[in-house]
Amino acid sequence: QVQLVESGGGLVQPGGSLRLSCAASGIVFRIYTMGWYRQAPGKERELVADITSGGSTSYADSVKGRFTISRDNAKNTVYLQMNSLKPEDTAVYYCNAKISRGIASWEYWGQGTQVTVSS
Repeated sequence: QVQLVESGGGLVQPGGSLRLSCAASGIVFRIYTMGWYRQAPGKERELVADITSGGSTSYADSVKGRFTISRDNAKNTVYLQMNSLKPEDTAVYYCNAKISRGIASWEYWGQGTQVTVSS
């Protein structure tokens, strides 16, 4: 059974920081591309950042220079360090694991963790 369990969300003031964690089980973590997505009320889910099995990263333009994604394959965990948070970063943040092999693909989601940026 695959599980992705997020933690670290909460309420933070503008300019503050949070670190999200996602612990994975039931998958061969090191071969998956891991990502963080977010969904704000009334908006579509969007990719925030992802990191490949080889360690290559990509970021949404809106978070470049503020957020950092990393992974610890020994702990089967992916992190999202969020600095200089803005009210527009408020959303439910979801962990994602995906892999493709030829025409086959597998994708899993966590349950989400709320991040609220407000004074």
